[in-house]
Amino acid sequence: MRIILCGLAALATASPLAAQTLSATDAGAGGDADAIVVTGTRDRSRTQYDTLAPVDVLSQQAIQSSVSGDVSDILAQLLPSFNVQRLPAADGQAFVRPASLRGLSADQTLVLVNGKRYHRSALLGTRGAQAPDLASIAPLAIGRIEVLRDGASAQYGSDAIAGVVNLILDERPGMQAFGQYSQYYRGDGAEYQTGVRGGIALGDRGVIVLTGQFDKGDATSRSRQRPDAIAFQAANPQLAVPNPVQRWGQPDVERVQGALNAHYDLTDAVTLYTIGTVQQGEGQTDFNWRNPAGTASVFNTVAVFPGFNFAQVFPTGFTPRLGTRFSDVQIMTGVRGAASDRFSYDLSGSFGQSLISYNLDETVNASLGPNSPTSFYLGRLQQREFNLNADFVYRLPVGLGEPVNVAFGAERRRETYRVSAGDPASYAIGPGAAFGLAPNANGFPGYGPERAGVFGQTSYAGYADLEWKPVEAVTLGAAGRYEDFSAFGDTFTYKLAARVEPVEGIAARATYSTGFRAPTPAQLNTVSTTQGLDTVTLQVFNAGRLSPNSDLAVALGAKPLEPETSKTVTAGLTFQSKFGLSGSVDLYQIDVDDRFSESRSFAVPASFANPNRFTTVSYFTNDFDTRTRGIDAVLSYARQVGPGRANVSLAYNYNQTKVTSGAIAAIGNEAQRRIFETRLPKHNGTATIGYDVGRFGAQVRGRYYGPWTDSTGNATGEIFQDFGSIALFDASVSYRVNDHFTLRGGAENVFNTYPDEAVFQASRGLVYSRNAPYDTDGGQYYVRMDVKF
Repeated sequence: MRIILCGLAALATASPLAAQTLSATDAGAGGDADAIVVTGTRDRSRTQYDTLAPVDVLSQQAIQSSVSGDVSDILAQLLPSFNVQRLPAADGQAFVRPASLRGLSADQTLVLVNGKRYHRSALLGTRGAQAPDLASIAPLAIGRIEVLRDGASAQYGSDAIAGVVNLILDERPGMQAFGQYSQYYRGDGAEYQTGVRGGIALGDRGVIVLTGQFDKGDATSRSRQRPDAIAFQAANPQLAVPNPVQRWGQPDVERVQGALNAHYDLTDAVTLYTIGTVQQGEGQTDFNWRNPAGTASVFNTVAVFPGFNFAQVFPTGFTPRLGTRFSDVQIMTGVRGAASDRFSYDLSGSFGQSLISYNLDETVNASLGPNSPTSFYLGRLQQREFNLNADFVYRLPVGLGEPVNVAFGAERRRETYRVSAGDPASYAIGPGAAFGLAPNANGFPGYGPERAGVFGQTSYAGYADLEWKPVEAVTLGAAGRYEDFSAFGDTFTYKLAARVEPVEGIAARATYSTGFRAPTPAQLNTVSTTQGLDTVTLQVFNAGRLSPNSDLAVALGAKPLEPETSKTVTAGLTFQSKFGLSGSVDLYQIDVDDRFSESRSFAVPASFANPNRFTTVSYFTNDFDTRTRGIDAVLSYARQVGPGRANVSLAYNYNQTKVTSGAIAAIGNEAQRRIFETRLPKHNGTATIGYDVGRFGAQVRGRYYGPWTDSTGNATGEIFQDFGSIALFDASVSYRVNDHFTLRGGAENVFNTYPDEAVFQASRGLVYSRNAPYDTDGGQYYVRMDVKF
């Protein structure tokens, strides 16, 4: 069965020829149907065509065809079932953006590097999701990406409800380098990227590959002057009010990334390997402008600070600027090999860490009055994970058909989350608070002692995975996994799969699986505070997200969190021809129960202290159940046409999510239900046409996004706007100067297409929705040089 225990156990036992085939996958999003696939199976002989579940294989050429240096953007451009939002001015999410596979939550997709679990980001994002940051991996280091579009908890454990993204690092000897410059048509958002990858063969017994990449992206701005800023300027002509007073667009970001991929054969049966990735960077983004004429919680003169007003410090108001420093590191090492022709093993350990620290400039803690700083260190978030894995594969002869591929193993995983406090002034409740002046750093309250702490969780797991081909036309599979968590107990998941090929080149496949996603220590224990701007009153409001274990949350109805559980059915047809045409159509249904989200917002009861002056509070809860139904269709064609070679790929995804029961399905919660059901397009498609002749190459790509609904939170609740469909087109041409140098130039969003304006956000100067599932900054052009030796 094509069950997902991908990973180094499968990769280690693949032949050198198989490894070469993997690296040579076609440039289209569909990959090469004859390439060996290691995601979705522990059988070392499966290809993309004969997998039991749909697997997309993205080649290195396809990965490097995108302008973006963010793997999330690359996947979103190539796979219509994958969405990522831009989210400008969205606190930490402006830098660590949530990505969605099949419309599910960001942390319901498992991310692997060379088949090993990749650590989560320290950031809790949209509706509390805590997912890995795909942008932390250098694209230059990646040899290919395999995306399994099927439930996989029985093979990998928690998180694999929507599917699996497996980033497989390049392990070929040789040198590769590139330099790239891009800029938006508007003249902003200049981005500089450069990188080098070097692989050295260790005789005929191994290889060591090192990659370094640098990326610096300048900010963009798609803003208009806020109406209240225009009015303030008219009333105060002696002042020079900035225009615009706040910026909506991509943040300034600079990052350095590295990767290591090495293995060495000690003997024919023992191979040592090490895999590492590292990232370090920083960025800055704007928040909402504080109007001196309308922000009473800051600009009032109060008795405790006689004669003082913050208008003396910021006569034209101020726009807090959130800065971040972030780093990620993951190191995996182990030993693998084959004790015989039938038995192979992989023993490994891995450590992963995400660090994010925040600072806030050009702001104040109003409750401190004239003693307030204007810059604050807000604190630090840290996510740590330590995994131990033992994986084994045995080829059991049964006297009928092929041997049964029996995979089994065990895992121990320790996950720790730490919140470190910021400067005392960033969370202080000063004397002005009693007179209505806002406490805490205005824009992003710092982490105080009551929010700081260390929280952990340990899990143990064991699994078994069987795959058997009793006759040439039939493949069967089954897998089961038992896992026990220290925070809430144990769970068992399983998967069944079958594939039948009645006619050579045409096959039917189907899977049924159960899955789960365990709440993380951060979701179980942490508290957060966010500040927003009511689009009607233009007043700042504080929203508190409480730990479900806190006294106030329990008083409001919070209960201990439980794992999300799922049932997934996938069925489809796949085909390949001898003249270069191949494709697949898969239908799926994913039922997720006890889905994790934030509760509705509550006013703080008068009987509870409210020193942070929360306007509303909420808490994490297992709130509702959903059913997601969809269709994935992929068609690819690669063949010599005329004097050159043509590569054509078409991909389409239809995805519909319905809330079936739970709190947000009840009368009175239509807003929350609408968010989950319509926030992403139901229809998405991509089409890529490439043609290479001699030294020249050309590629055109079209991307289609169907209608979707935007929402934004106000002090009084959610407000909505419907957006229509949009089509974006990319084009590039390349010229191979010689065997070592290639030049490429082109543009993404060639026709400079913009979506409809976000009218309900006009009061804040926002022109285009910040929740759009596509770039709203218009067209951008780029030039790139690649060097290979």
